[in-house]
Amino acid sequence: MDKVIKYQEAILDYLNTYAKEMYASDPSGIDTQIVADREGHHYELVRVGWSGKKYVHYCPLHFDIKNSKVWIQINNTEEMVGDELVKRGVPKEDIVLGFHPEEMRKYTGFATA
Repeated sequence: MDKVIKYQEAILDYLNTYAKEMYASDPSGIDTQIVADREGHHYELVRVGWSGKKYVHYCPLHFDIKNSKVWIQINNTEEMVGDELVKRGVPKEDIVLGFHPEEMRKYTGFATA
């Protein structure tokens, strides 16, 4: 299997699992959406809708695949997302914590770029 397709499947499996575990029984009425641009290699979990009189548009998770590596662009959760991807077959050396400054990535245990 092509590496990018394998990483795409790992990301989507994680997003679907996380969405079901965290939001399946959410009574708020706010929609949970998984946005997947398979051609451009962008993947997000988005929460959108109305909570009372307040409009909510929130992105807890955002991934990209760039240069055959998974970039975690944002992780607004308490989950160790990189470790979850490793469990799904993505090697640590192919995961970049993009939300960390480049000079700090060498301390993360994941790829630097």
